[in-house]
Amino acid sequence: MRNTTKIAAAVLATGALTLGLSACGADKSDTKAKASDPLVVAATPVPHAEILNYIKDHLAKKAGLNLEVKEFTDYVQPNNATEDGSVDANYFQTVPYLNDFNKKNGTHLASVAVVHLEPLGLYSKKFKKLDELKKGGTIALPNDADNESRALRFLASTGVIGLKKGSEATATPQDIAKNPKGLQFKEVEAAQTPRSLQDVDGAVINGNYAIGAGLKPAKDALALEQTKGNAYNNVLAVKKGNENDPRVKKLAKLLTSPEVKKFIEDKYKGSVLPSF
Repeated sequence: MRNTTKIAAAVLATGALTLGLSACGADKSDTKAKASDPLVVAATPVPHAEILNYIKDHLAKKAGLNLEVKEFTDYVQPNNATEDGSVDANYFQTVPYLNDFNKKNGTHLASVAVVHLEPLGLYSKKFKKLDELKKGGTIALPNDADNESRALRFLASTGVIGLKKGSEATATPQDIAKNPKGLQFKEVEAAQTPRSLQDVDGAVINGNYAIGAGLKPAKDALALEQTKGNAYNNVLAVKKGNENDPRVKKLAKLLTSPEVKKFIEDKYKGSVLPSF
């Protein structure tokens, strides 16, 4: 009976120790970041990382912000990294894409600052004008739902195709109602659309990937998305609950500063447009 009591006591002591260690771990994970801690931001290379690196090199120190930029070349990993805490924030996406990503992946991301617009464009290595597209030609589209529907709405705005009424918000190639040139559509990952230009007659390319591939949207696009009333502004995003992180607030302020506005206008010359 005495041995049983000793064993029970030992088990209780071990359990208490485990709970204590767990509590200590929880306290550590819940500790709020200090203002001096690095703010790690995920971004696609162009123009997002370029804009962030401009801030890092010219504005962050004076603002008391320790900024680290982590580059990604796709649209999935930055959100996953923000959700799991591998990074503190990200800057690469539009609000419609963010909302769609949350819905499909059960993530909890929120926009904290609207920064710029990258007009979507139709590009070709074979033609120089929109009306030169040949019948039966193939057009590459981004394959994620948000960018694909955006690309199709853009093409419809040019008159190249027409969409079924009411399908615009979630349009897919199956929603094309008018296709006078009998165009075919090839769905590829958004980051691969510039590379696909070698194999197709044209490609609808997101502005950041176009610039990253050496294209000049304001000059090279057969047609360019209009900025007026456009919902596809690019935003700084965090996991919900981190909107009031002082470091995030500092970055949001810098991203919408006169200095960054001038940097965007001077560097991208109309291919990227400040939205503030």
